[in-house]
Amino acid sequence: MSIDAYLPAASRYDSTPYRRVGRSGVQLPPISLGLWQNFGENRDPLTLRTIVRRAFDLGVHHFDLANNYGPPPGSAETQLGRILAQDFRAHRDELVISSKAGYRMWDGPFGDGGSRKYLLNSLDQSLERLGLDHVDIFYHHREDSETPLEETMGALDQAVRSGRALYAGISNYSPEKTRQAAQILADLGTPLLIHQPSYSMFNRHVEDGLLETVDELGVGLAVFSPLQQGLLTDRYLGGVPQTSRAAGSAGSLSERQVTGTDYLDRVRGLSAIAEDRGQSLAQLALAWTLRHPQVSTALVGASSVQQLEQNIATVQKLDLSEDELARIEEFAVDGTAR
Repeated sequence: MSIDAYLPAASRYDSTPYRRVGRSGVQLPPISLGLWQNFGENRDPLTLRTIVRRAFDLGVHHFDLANNYGPPPGSAETQLGRILAQDFRAHRDELVISSKAGYRMWDGPFGDGGSRKYLLNSLDQSLERLGLDHVDIFYHHREDSETPLEETMGALDQAVRSGRALYAGISNYSPEKTRQAAQILADLGTPLLIHQPSYSMFNRHVEDGLLETVDELGVGLAVFSPLQQGLLTDRYLGGVPQTSRAAGSAGSLSERQVTGTDYLDRVRGLSAIAEDRGQSLAQLALAWTLRHPQVSTALVGASSVQQLEQNIATVQKLDLSEDELARIEEFAVDGTAR
């Protein structure tokens, strides 16, 4: 099936309340498109291309990747690279493309971790898959206790100085390691732009020091899994669909996680609050995550244009009253469904 030449919507920037990343000059949409689990070779390329086009038309100019996103690893970058070449050559300077390295990507001692060799080689491979000469943000994906932090941050500094990345980021770092990383980068002359942690109503660890840390450092947050991989949607209220992650033996969720009494009681309570607000549960969960000024953007995947549009529509109603926050607190319990 063919697809027409792409002409972006002229109104794409008119209704998005962009957020500044920390104390930097970078601005991101409240909802960004994360390509973690919905952008591999098992997906129809035309569907993916349609989703990316629609996202950009709705003001989403940030697309988040990592070297190992797929499946298989690397295929998400290849898929997006193809779309960029087809539709976005004239709009590259409007886009914020991010990638990461830190988890297992290839065999041997240099296919994982935080060494200079792994990070810079991985970045080169990512750029080749994406068909780009630079990414806008390059992250170290996780802490690596076996590699000196000075070496890892030195690799991020080199990525920026070489022009292969414009900004440096970290992901899944503790508050203490975030401070250390930021100081090392500052001493090298490359500021830490952004931190990418997981955060949702059922996973609230960032409230234990990280929010205050990034606020003091002037660093932004790009939070992932704000919908807790579908647990904070209406997907599991009536049972476990056979097409869901929880139904698959190799998925990132298990059926046990979504059939427990605690989970069902809490997600039903949150759904009632969302209904009172005229929102879906997913939209409430996103608005709740974005209530902190430190959160620059929430990364959300999409398997269809409809799902994408529903998530982005959250920006039309982000304000939460004190009464609503108090009601939510009863059900937004850290560790639910683990």
